[in-house]
Amino acid sequence: MGRRFEGKVVVVTGGGAGIGRASARGFAGEGARVVVAGPRGESIEETVGIIEGEGGVASAVVADVTRAEDMARLVRTTVERYGALHIAHNNAGIFGKPTPVGDLDPADWQHVLDVNLTGVLLAMREEVGHMRAHGGGVIVNTASNIGYHGRRPGMAAYAASKAAVSALTKVAALDHIGDGIRINAVSPGATDTTMSLRPGESDADRAARLATAVPAGRVASTQEIVNAVLWLASEESSFVVGHDLVVDGGVTA
Repeated sequence: MGRRFEGKVVVVTGGGAGIGRASARGFAGEGARVVVAGPRGESIEETVGIIEGEGGVASAVVADVTRAEDMARLVRTTVERYGALHIAHNNAGIFGKPTPVGDLDPADWQHVLDVNLTGVLLAMREEVGHMRAHGGGVIVNTASNIGYHGRRPGMAAYAASKAAVSALTKVAALDHIGDGIRINAVSPGATDTTMSLRPGESDADRAARLATAVPAGRVASTQEIVNAVLWLASEESSFVVGHDLVVDGGVTA
């Protein structure tokens, strides 16, 4: 494994499981000092323990992306602990309960938008505020292949929120590339996490369903998504600005 992030300080939101945990491990495995953020202390501390067991450097900050004060504290604590913030992966997100539009509870709609969209905005505000005062940085947001790229029945709140993350990423990229901040997004398809399992579905059931639903014939590994995140965060993509990289095995091709 390379050391593309040696000397870098990275924040990962939604780092307690799934893609976020894999991302934190990926950055740490390539030399970064990683702050793992999430609303539940136990899960993010577990991620930190895994990273430290692999020889990496990480610490946890309990923070809710829907709270502006938590995002301010996250960035402030990161800088206090490690002296800088170079890269952020804004990954926190939820699906919400699948519901037809005509039956969608406004409170459920708002909760999904608060986490998936406003959470990204609040995180970026604080990250950008620090980065533009300290020579720039890199931000990668997690969008989805459901949203701007494709739609599913019953997933209005999720699709709308993730489509908006794609648009927000592009506007933010144009707003802040002049500040030395590169901002891009990754849009995963079905990935080997609990979020891609339907209620009561086993891993084998999911594999059978996706064998025909995904042109590549399978679910993505979390590492395959993280490979895209790490590339977007690295100097290898130094001229990539405002891009939304779809990693979905051909579903939205």
